[in-house]
Amino acid sequence: MAQALTSDEQQQLQAIIAYAQHVLGQERSGHDFFHVDRVAKLAAQIDRTEATGQLFLILAAAYLHDVTDEKVVPDPQTAHVDLQQQLQTWGVNDETIAELFAIIDHMSFSKNLTEHQLLSSAGQIVQDADRMDAIGAIGIARTLTYGGNHDRVLYDPEIEPRTGMTKAMYRSNEGTTINHFYEKLLLIKNQLNTPAAKALAEHRQQVMINFLTEFKQEWDGQA
Repeated sequence: MAQALTSDEQQQLQAIIAYAQHVLGQERSGHDFFHVDRVAKLAAQIDRTEATGQLFLILAAAYLHDVTDEKVVPDPQTAHVDLQQQLQTWGVNDETIAELFAIIDHMSFSKNLTEHQLLSSAGQIVQDADRMDAIGAIGIARTLTYGGNHDRVLYDPEIEPRTGMTKAMYRSNEGTTINHFYEKLLLIKNQLNTPAAKALAEHRQQVMINFLTEFKQEWDGQA
């Protein structure tokens, strides 16, 4: 991974990784440093196929995409300013900083609920990698963790999955953890940008379907 980067980019990336570890080190809702590290690895894997020539930007955005997010930090605006200052201190050029913020400010699921945000090819890869980490076995574990962390009901067969959600609805604790699979996670495979991510998502999609089938059977006392 690092061999494709210049020596300056390698040093900058190490500073970025340390910053992400500092900000996300105590995060407990599933958006911790391990999450962004997996996203970076997935993004690099996708980029090996897509060959954008923007590996540094992709890795930087992958590691930093949650450090200014409102679901993680108490003051996103202050976090945004701090990150920009840090990037300048590390010697990241202004063009790359602008491209990075264009990605992390527009890639989230909530930002795309009511209006599709246009992303660069690098941004599409990071978005795909982030969404890939929301599905499959890791996605199941993160969903259960997030639901428990936010006191969300695990499952109630009387509560139907929501459709046409606004950002406020998405951020609320209404609904159930299991319904989140139908409201978001099972939809991700068809919303991915790149062929490489779509191919990788097939297996993870089936893992979730198998889990939900088993869950419903056990819930009803059939297994």
